[in-house]
Amino acid sequence: MEIDAEHAEVSWRSLWLPQHYEGHAVPQQRWQTSVSDSQDEPRYGLAPLAWGTLKAAAYALLVAIPLALGAAVHTACFMSAGLRARIKPTLELMEALPGVVLGFIAGLVLAPWVERHLPGVLALLLVLPLGMLAGGSLWTRLSPRLRQRLPLSWAGLWLIPWLALLAALALWLSPSLERWWFDGDMRTWLEIQLGLDYASRNAMIVGLAMGLAVMPTIYALAEDALSGVPKSLAEGAAAMGATRWQALWKVVLPAASPGVFAALMIGAGRAVGETMIVLMATGNTAVMTASPFDGLRSLSANIAIELPEAALGGTHYRLLFLSALLLFVFTFSVNTLAEVVRGRLRRRYQRLGGPT
Repeated sequence: MEIDAEHAEVSWRSLWLPQHYEGHAVPQQRWQTSVSDSQDEPRYGLAPLAWGTLKAAAYALLVAIPLALGAAVHTACFMSAGLRARIKPTLELMEALPGVVLGFIAGLVLAPWVERHLPGVLALLLVLPLGMLAGGSLWTRLSPRLRQRLPLSWAGLWLIPWLALLAALALWLSPSLERWWFDGDMRTWLEIQLGLDYASRNAMIVGLAMGLAVMPTIYALAEDALSGVPKSLAEGAAAMGATRWQALWKVVLPAASPGVFAALMIGAGRAVGETMIVLMATGNTAVMTASPFDGLRSLSANIAIELPEAALGGTHYRLLFLSALLLFVFTFSVNTLAEVVRGRLRRRYQRLGGPT
């Protein structure tokens, strides 16, 4: 009896569940198509690639969403018309930056700099958000005359020197912080105390670079949704005694929520499908860890790397096409979900007179 099983080494179970491989005591999830020994077998586990795709997108959105939504809210609701006419096109122009350029800068400039100044970078991630809150708190305590000279509508400009001062202070103090808190070597401390290895090109670098790539998309769509809310809604809330922040949270944001949610979903879809930034800014190691200091390999980057060398019609070749199909299904599902939720939210808040 003849058995025809051309791709018997691959099944849905082997693609997504840990498998027993020679030389490993416990089941592993691996993607390793190139083997050095003829007795070894290729390892076709898609789970590390799917994990890397979601991990890169999650870190990118962690960077992009606060920056994009904060900028959109400030531009649409607080910024002066003259400054908005200059700032908005500039931020939207960032969307035209090619991903390969951002990946090149992230891989060859940002990654080595972060590796040399790791304590300073982590200090910046802590100091800058707190510094913005402190700057806003200090502004509320200024005299009315000084607040007129530093109007809230121009906060996007007069906060820049304050944040630059905080950044310079954090970088200046980082060597002392490393000596006090990390025994003079933060990378060694992370490895010994927390068991975290630091890879030069890692998920944190990908998150920073891809977050800047995704941010203009989310900003442009969210800002248009917020700007489309009729001014009469906020003015009516103010006439009833609400503050500007209360009108924003209780009236403007709910009315603009369909567009804001669609912006977030579209940004997530772009982050999942990004290729060149992930390819150039990470080590392309197919590992399943949540640490921001480890590398990763995404489905899209894996296709770009391995498709030219895959044998036509072979198992490897077919799995790369399956990876592309998974990316399509995911982005299609995200966009469909965004449209469904946007439609429901639009019908819910349409009675407020919000944008349709």
